Amino acid sequence: MLGRFLEFSVQSRNLLDSLRFYKALGFSELEIGDTWTHKYTVVSDGDVCIGLHGREFDSPAVTFVHQDLAPHARAMADHGYEFSVLRVDEDIFNELVFADRDGNAVSMIEARTFTPPDDDTRRSACGEFFEITLPARDAMRAGLFWAPLAPQILRVREEPTTHMRFLAGKIALGLSESIALDAPSICFKCDDRHTLAEIIERHGLQQKKFPGFEGAFSVLQAPEGTRLYLFDEDFLGESYVVAESEETP
Repeated sequence: MLGRFLEFSVQSRNLLDSLRFYKALGFSELEIGDTWTHKYTVVSDGDVCIGLHGREFDSPAVTFVHQDLAPHARAMADHGYEFSVLRVDEDIFNELVFADRDGNAVSMIEARTFTPPDDDTRRSACGEFFEITLPARDAMRAGLFWAPLAPQILRVREEPTTHMRFLAGKIALGLSESIALDAPSICFKCDDRHTLAEIIERHGLQQKKFPGFEGAFSVLQAPEGTRLYLFDEDFLGESYVVAESEETP
């Protein structure tokens, strides 16, 4: 229903400052198209893409690409979805925006706006991406909203705070009740603290140690406000993969 994940879209008042921040951490700048008329650039670590936009909009937004967006928008409207932005016509670039029950913005557009990262795009110093996390007052109630949009549930945890993880358009999307999370954020498993610390000191990056969210040892804040939470391990635990010899005949 959502289509395929494109980017974590954020408004940036100074794209050069934001770009310097991400490139210092080892993110790669991707080639963009000419879809948007505003200033725009995209960085990626090969797994998650962050779109930096020089315009005002409901930011941050989790953005997906869905073909045939106009008829899809009509079907969504028939099912009760309300849009804060709805631009669908034959002569324009189709786009819609809606919010979940906690006000987190979701954007859908009709086509890609940049060239996807290739196999040579290296992982950043933040480590391995494992989730985009959205704050939720009641994760179970929020999950009812998200279930039709992202029907594949990856993990659910009830204690110490409820956390649900969905597969949303090929990206892991979490719903968290943690009071330490106050905005959509990106989570990484970092296995090289030493290199990361050197980069933070060398470039004077803004960080807060032990921010209180799910045992993160640090959070980095980009110039435009995006928070990158860094962990020693995935706070929901490692996914268990069944080997062929363990499968039931």
